Amino acid sequence: MRQGVGLGAPPPGYYKNDDAVFGPFPLGFTLTFFGVNYTDFWISNNGNIQFGASADGSYTPTATLDSQTLNPMIAPYWADVDTRPSDGGMVYLRTDPNQIIVTWDAVGYYSQHTDKLASFQLVLRGPGYVPDPDEGRIGFFYKAVQWETGDASGGSGGFGGTPASAGFGDGLAAANAGEISIPGSRQDGISQVLTNNHYWFQLGESGVPTQDEGTIPEPGTVLLFTSGLALLALSRIRRK
Repeated sequence: MRQGVGLGAPPPGYYKNDDAVFGPFPLGFTLTFFGVNYTDFWISNNGNIQFGASADGSYTPTATLDSQTLNPMIAPYWADVDTRPSDGGMVYLRTDPNQIIVTWDAVGYYSQHTDKLASFQLVLRGPGYVPDPDEGRIGFFYKAVQWETGDASGGSGGFGGTPASAGFGDGLAAANAGEISIPGSRQDGISQVLTNNHYWFQLGESGVPTQDEGTIPEPGTVLLFTSGLALLALSRIRRK
């Protein structure tokens, strides 16, 4: 989705799914995130990556990311993604020196709906990456985001119920500094807030996220897919 970024080739054995998590995958660098060092990460089909010994495929975002008690999480669009339909998209990974890029490309919502799709991307950079002055260590990028809620989260036709959330959580019940939720999270209309938008974040002392002001990119420049997407493997998790 970022201009000029090719996203690799698909590894074997990966498949379309619902509520799966997969990994751990090596970061290729040491990431300090909320005071803890990590060298690998998990990917949830439901719009986030997580850190720790295991991962969770929860499909309905908690009340706020600063009170969720799942794994420490970076969530560009935590919602009930369903990639099973043949006419919908999938999740892809690119790993570069000091950088990973995870892309949810034209994904539908539960249960197997593709009448509306969402395309979004996470860019995560290691401490050895020197960003341009107008960029940061963590980026959220969005193309068209046409749905907000899956059927199992109280939605109908992709809206209503408990809408998607975007931001950061440290995995602890207490609210702490750096647990940022993008304005509009878990509110009707978040899809309109995010469509064709992007956000950059820095990592401050002890890996605590700080937010740069989100800006709307020029159409057709920042938010571009390129060829060669690397399809991620998804380990099936039973829907509760």
